[in-house]
Amino acid sequence: MSEKLNEQSRALIARPILATLATVAADGGPQASPLWIDAEGDDLLINTAKGRAKARNIARDPRVGITVVDPENPYRVVALRGTVIEVTTEGADDHIDHLAKKYLGVDSYPNRRPDEVRLKIRIRVDKVAMQPT
Repeated sequence: MSEKLNEQSRALIARPILATLATVAADGGPQASPLWIDAEGDDLLINTAKGRAKARNIARDPRVGITVVDPENPYRVVALRGTVIEVTTEGADDHIDHLAKKYLGVDSYPNRRPDEVRLKIRIRVDKVAMQPT
């Protein structure tokens, strides 16, 4: 069952704040990655390169946790649980460029490697917990 992002969580996610993505590793333990995040409707979008641990973990188990902490007020936190509903290469290069604009203010992602295959990952939000401000 999905939940909708509330106004406070949308506002925090819209800012260029690093999120932390937790996935389930092959041994069943947690694996956490700081990353850029975006929202589209009530879904979250992230981007990674094929072959990275988070991509392998998501392929095996689509359950994820995401936390975004406001650097100006560490008590303003949004914690989300979700399910990956799509992993695609379609539009992934444009998406990482969009995130680079949001986070770095540049038009093109500067750390792209020539042999890299980007993945755009869509997450359905199943639970939202927003710390009151």
